Amino acid sequence: MPTITCIEDLRVLAQKRVPRMFYDYADSGSWTEGTYRANEADFQAIKLRQRVAVNMENRSTAVELVGQAAKMPVAIAPTGLTGMQHADGEILAAKAAEAFGIPFTLSTMSICSIEDIAAHTKAPFWFQLYMMRDRDAMERMIERARAARCSALVLTLDLQVIGQRHKDLKNGLTAPPRPTLANLINLATKPRWCLGMLGTKRRTFGNLVGHVKAVTDMKSLASWTNEQFDPRLSWADVEWVKQRWGGKLILKGIMDVEDAKLAANSGADALVVSNHGGRQLDGAESSIHALPRIIDAVGSQIEVHMDGGVRSGQDVLKAWALGARGAWIGRAFLYGLGAMGQPGVTKALQILHKELDVTMAFCGHTQLKKVDRSILLPGTFPTA
Repeated sequence: MPTITCIEDLRVLAQKRVPRMFYDYADSGSWTEGTYRANEADFQAIKLRQRVAVNMENRSTAVELVGQAAKMPVAIAPTGLTGMQHADGEILAAKAAEAFGIPFTLSTMSICSIEDIAAHTKAPFWFQLYMMRDRDAMERMIERARAARCSALVLTLDLQVIGQRHKDLKNGLTAPPRPTLANLINLATKPRWCLGMLGTKRRTFGNLVGHVKAVTDMKSLASWTNEQFDPRLSWADVEWVKQRWGGKLILKGIMDVEDAKLAANSGADALVVSNHGGRQLDGAESSIHALPRIIDAVGSQIEVHMDGGVRSGQDVLKAWALGARGAWIGRAFLYGLGAMGQPGVTKALQILHKELDVTMAFCGHTQLKKVDRSILLPGTFPTA
């Protein structure tokens, strides 16, 4: 086992161990992947102020995310097909998040079901919902999330239509993978992954197959999904979901100040500044670049989180300094999962926490809650 010191080490190992189509699904963007790359690069442009001769004892990164105590301002983002990065992937990631003390969010398009996560964890988790045409199916999904003691519902607003992701199209992405010659040759080089999949029954979309009347197998699932993402999504639909859920509601996919104002006025508890990891509108600005404008516009009215490009604890600290009360990680935990399963997710969280803690100390702070934009060098970060 190589020495793992950073998220990049986990990415390299995951690339070796995960079948190409599923690694590419996680580690790619739409069209030219310009926004996907900008998410990460724009974090690097932000510079920190180093302070010295400051007492660094008794440091704390503890916060609350939508009223839930967390060891650091990080949440695991909802990612589709997580159970194809590693067998039972969503269960393993949820268990790692629970043990570490941060929220886990389950995607509608997960391999493991809502009930699977509830059966394998004790802490409440979050559930992400897509707006579908089939409102009866959505109501049943909401009820299942409530029965599974989910403490927040995350409504994704930026996937009314799917962005063109060239790698997925070229790879012929399916779950499980089709037994084509190219796939079989690639799978032969991934024995660890194959053995894990042989040992689990969870190989398709657990939240949909067997729960939606029109979905009985992978073929009918593909047909149903293509028809169901609702391009008519409006703020009236957000209110519809809010009324039926009745609990904490987080709106994900906000990149514009006007949309942020509408989100704040909707009565939601939090919003996530997100461009879907650069997987939807290529050419959109990075999440960290959009964040300060949105914070200045609505940060006093609604809890603001962000995702996109978070690869280190320094990124988490920069997002916090700019006003985000939470930074969500997708690829960072998926790399750990694909590399080493649950221990890999734990390792990713440990890396992020240590980097966050030490960087905060170098910037002259011991309490994260007291960190603000003053730790950033003027002129290196976007402003409103």
